Amino acid sequence: MVSLIKKITVAACLIGAGHVHVIAQTTPAYSFIEKISLPTGDGKWDYLKMDGERERLFVSHFDRVHVIDLNTNKAIGEITGLKGVHGISLAKNLNKGYITNGTDNTITVFDYNTFKVLQTISVTGKKADAIMYDKGTKQIFVFNNGSGDAVVIDATTDKVVGTVDMGGAPEFAVANEKGSIFNNNEDTNEIFEIDAKTFKIKNKYSVAPGGVPTGLAFDASTNRLFSVCRKPQTLVVMDASSGKVIQTLPIGAGVDAVVYEKELKLIMTSNGEGTVTIIHQDSPDNYSVVQTLTTKPGQKTMVHRGTTHRIYLSGADYQADGKTPAPGTFGVYVYGPSPKQ
Repeated sequence: MVSLIKKITVAACLIGAGHVHVIAQTTPAYSFIEKISLPTGDGKWDYLKMDGERERLFVSHFDRVHVIDLNTNKAIGEITGLKGVHGISLAKNLNKGYITNGTDNTITVFDYNTFKVLQTISVTGKKADAIMYDKGTKQIFVFNNGSGDAVVIDATTDKVVGTVDMGGAPEFAVANEKGSIFNNNEDTNEIFEIDAKTFKIKNKYSVAPGGVPTGLAFDASTNRLFSVCRKPQTLVVMDASSGKVIQTLPIGAGVDAVVYEKELKLIMTSNGEGTVTIIHQDSPDNYSVVQTLTTKPGQKTMVHRGTTHRIYLSGADYQADGKTPAPGTFGVYVYGPSPKQ
């Protein structure tokens, strides 16, 4: 970590206070590396999914999912014929992948090795959005942002086995690998803790003073949840056992995703305004903003690759209206620690 990030210690004496505050500042280390062009297909984009073990990156793109080989940074396949793609999840131990189609509320199941579509599962609800695989129970959890509920699929049979009433619009979800799944609820401004076996809501934790939470990440070593909020623009650090808010920090506008880089102890938020806020975990209970990385407007979703510490954000250029993606400009933008550090 020292080779990548320089630390400068600044001591400030408070007159009349009788003590010294020591503040650790981290020199900015992330910068743009390259763009992986994915010119086929048009339309909006949403989640990305990283498979660090097989060095593959799955990228949602409206009616398709691009598959990139991270050894070459070249596209090696596409899963097409999709309808309003949002999320991608991988059940690698079953050699399958799952994609949410928000337009018709279906789940596309594909073969992980060949990328061939195996079947399409229709699920109840509206706007299938976030999706995750819980390895412990071998279940897929589909979060319907439009109808405020979740659907549970047995990944061994691909049959729907249950539902969860979320009472509002669910967003990103993470598992603690101990039987609980945590999900942001952007309507109630809470993090829901779901029992992965019974599908019951175990706890509801407020993210106040944050609001409209979107992205969610988890540090298993410290049992900390990192929830990013849009109103106000805030990162909320929470104790996953008690729901206690440990600290809040300012971030950029239009946030969607957040990742935790455990080796460098960095929390990074992808902000649609065209920035990534990089925060250092000084200790489990203390955090500090160390860099605001300039990206491109619209790059709001992100994943990271632990072996290289790089982050990947998808996006495209916009036409004159500033809203419509320009044809043929879509791709994945790679950022990482500067080689000079």
